[in-house]
Amino acid sequence: MGGSSSTGWGKTKGSSPRAMTPVEEVDISAVRYKPPTLQAPHLTGFSLRAFLWLMESPLLGPLITSVLKSQNNMPQMLQQTVIPERPMYYPEYPPQDLEPGVVLVGEDRHPVERVHEALQYLPPYDPSVRWATEEKLPFLYWKIRDFAHAYRSGITTPSVVAEHVIAGVEEWNNKKPPMPMLIYFNADDLRRQAEASTKRFEQGNPMSILDGIFVAIKDDIDCFPYPTKGATTFFDQIHTVEKDAVCVARLRKCGVIFIGKANMHELGLGVTGNNPNYGTARNPHSVDRYTGGSSSGPAALVSSGLCSVAIGTDGGGSVRIPSALCGIVGFKTTYGRTDMTGVLCDAGTVEVASPLASSVEDAMLVYSAIAGSRPMDKLTLRPSPLCVPNLLSPDNNNILGSVRIGKYTEWFHDVSDREISSTCEDALKLLCSTFGCQIEEIILPELEEMRTAHVVSIGSESFCDLNPHYKAGRRTEFTLDTRTSLALFGSFSSTDYVASQCIRRRIMHYHMEAFKKVDVIATPTTGMTAPKIPPSALKSGESDYVVSAYLMRFIIAGNLLGLPAITVPVGHDKQGLPIGLQLIGRPWGEASLLRVAAAVEDLCLKKRNRPAAFYDILKA
Repeated sequence: MGGSSSTGWGKTKGSSPRAMTPVEEVDISAVRYKPPTLQAPHLTGFSLRAFLWLMESPLLGPLITSVLKSQNNMPQMLQQTVIPERPMYYPEYPPQDLEPGVVLVGEDRHPVERVHEALQYLPPYDPSVRWATEEKLPFLYWKIRDFAHAYRSGITTPSVVAEHVIAGVEEWNNKKPPMPMLIYFNADDLRRQAEASTKRFEQGNPMSILDGIFVAIKDDIDCFPYPTKGATTFFDQIHTVEKDAVCVARLRKCGVIFIGKANMHELGLGVTGNNPNYGTARNPHSVDRYTGGSSSGPAALVSSGLCSVAIGTDGGGSVRIPSALCGIVGFKTTYGRTDMTGVLCDAGTVEVASPLASSVEDAMLVYSAIAGSRPMDKLTLRPSPLCVPNLLSPDNNNILGSVRIGKYTEWFHDVSDREISSTCEDALKLLCSTFGCQIEEIILPELEEMRTAHVVSIGSESFCDLNPHYKAGRRTEFTLDTRTSLALFGSFSSTDYVASQCIRRRIMHYHMEAFKKVDVIATPTTGMTAPKIPPSALKSGESDYVVSAYLMRFIIAGNLLGLPAITVPVGHDKQGLPIGLQLIGRPWGEASLLRVAAAVEDLCLKKRNRPAAFYDILKA
């Protein structure tokens, strides 16, 4: 979504194929930004059914996929071009220097100890400010530390709060047409968990600062004893949940209360959050609009105040897009930073499980609980030590002042409405004028190639996962838009996949070169604010690759290259819809990213509006 011109292409002789210039020899300064031209029909209802029938027909299907791919330059890029680099099948990073002003959390320690450690380096908690009675405070979400204070000082109990959560969830579940935020919800189980937490507080032995905190889990992550369906109608029949996913187990050890399995775009194969199986979750800022996806339910729940944090997955912006569209914080960690065992997409090379939260502080606390690589990834990825920023350090402002922010201006402004990029630019200017950091102009070549390599990678990996169920006759049980995507993904060849991995190596080189000049790269999170839901899309779904391209414009590097990235709310457009600023960090540079994000959040706090649909579950 956003290409750069052909300076990465070498000379060709006579009838020999096009060849890319070896990546080290590309003159980056000569690269020109070329706005993308994505071509695909917008389909809902009957047109989507008809198109799918053609896509799945043995005779016409191959013809249609080949036309679609040709219109978007894929054969030329992946099959008719010599790419001199060898493939990179998962992100490979050069060794990274230790970040300044950070604290080691120790990923081999118990989650409770890690969270306690992270807590020591947050700014002091002042209940008098957070519990002031004046109405003039800017709109604030309650944070984890507010709940902790309320429970410890007897203002309320987890059991009392649980009733407000139940009332809110049921209100959404009973709307017509259905628009559930949770697709598996058991009020009695929630009461049981809350009662156990309340008892721990009564006995004076809560498990951690996260005890009694309400958290939703996206429906592609195992959370025992709930079923995991990936928001399909049938996946629980072939996937038995026997225990928590590792990230869920780590939260459970901290005393978290799980409110249920959150709605999502079926199998995560879309970025709007549309789901005809259960009903489409709605954006709390405007209920006739999408939340973004695929972590639609998690974003809606956090944005509406029904829980402090949710855990989602991000393989193509699926945590960052809905967070930006719903006006909350979405934190995608480095690929391999968190053990993905027990997550449906645990074998891919682009996905991570990550927190969506109402504040950077809460994202940081939950991150310190769930992080920790699986043994295999420690061997292959060699992660840098797990750290959090020391926000109490007397050096904090100096460290912020030394941050160099990379901005590729032409790409930055390639959005559906200039209001989005201007709002993001204002936030960066405010950051620079407050702390003295510098904005450096950078160029990132081959963005169009990056987009293509990502869709082939995530598409082939998803298709490989789902193909056995497809072959076993389950095809017609998927939604129409999932089947449309899978028909396209199934047409990618082994050549396409390997060529995409060669492109991954090139794109990694360009980003590592940029990080020699800058510490973070800033972009708008999405190229548009929350899109309207076409009424015809509610019943049978929709396929709109042009909207998807706008939503995904800036998020691909986080997935194809596995880089950490965070979206922070920085304002609203004329229609009152939230705008997110994305910060992309160096590999394993989560702590530095959290420091800059916390500063941006603080500076833009007064620009955040309360959603139209909001529940005050703490003071209710």
